[in-house]
Amino acid sequence: MLMSTNEPVSPADLAGREAAALYRLMTWLSPAFPVGGFSYSSGIEWAVEAGDITDTATLADWLDAMLGDGSGLCDATFLVHAYRAAEAGETTTLNDIAELAAAFVPSRERQLETTSQGRAFIDIARAAWDADGLDAMVAACRTPLVYPVAVGVVAAMHGVPLAPTLHAFLHALVSNWISAASRLIPLGQTDSQRVLVRLEAAAAATANRALNATLDDLGSATFRADLASLRHETQYTRLFRS
Repeated sequence: MLMSTNEPVSPADLAGREAAALYRLMTWLSPAFPVGGFSYSSGIEWAVEAGDITDTATLADWLDAMLGDGSGLCDATFLVHAYRAAEAGETTTLNDIAELAAAFVPSRERQLETTSQGRAFIDIARAAWDADGLDAMVAACRTPLVYPVAVGVVAAMHGVPLAPTLHAFLHALVSNWISAASRLIPLGQTDSQRVLVRLEAAAAATANRALNATLDDLGSATFRADLASLRHETQYTRLFRS
């Protein structure tokens, strides 16, 4: 474990542990971490094809809704609850959360997206970033771990604090959405950054909501985005797997 609250920690030790936590988050949630996120658009490809997303303004509006009222908030909430269950060693609770998170995915392609990334994240963490208790937590789950649950479990087992884990996860999620859109609209690098700036407050608000949400609060109101992920399955020309 990276962090412990059982013994006094000197300022130097604390700084070192915070640096280690930051290093791991930057690695795990970097586009270079090989979970295959570049292959998926979360239905954005169909939204572009349908004319719902045509420029920076429509992209920012679409992603703002996905972040605050759709899969972004749901994934963030699952990450929070998975983290807390893993941190407390509550394997039965973690299994229940993992099953609910898997059942919550609205389409076959989104299921492929999140389970493939979750499996890759766990496999790479075990191979290169293993931690005490990680194998036991994974083994306790009877269903494949979706991506946000996998991130929550690995971060908890490494003692990386929850709040920065959640913010880093949401930043990576939004960045991947924008990266997909930049190849579809197309969108230039500067405009991509402008969209990321516009979503900064929304990402922070989503993180704060997720930190205080119960599993009973879960729900999605982004019906058009859910339809996009369903219709992408039969889209004639596709660059992405979802």
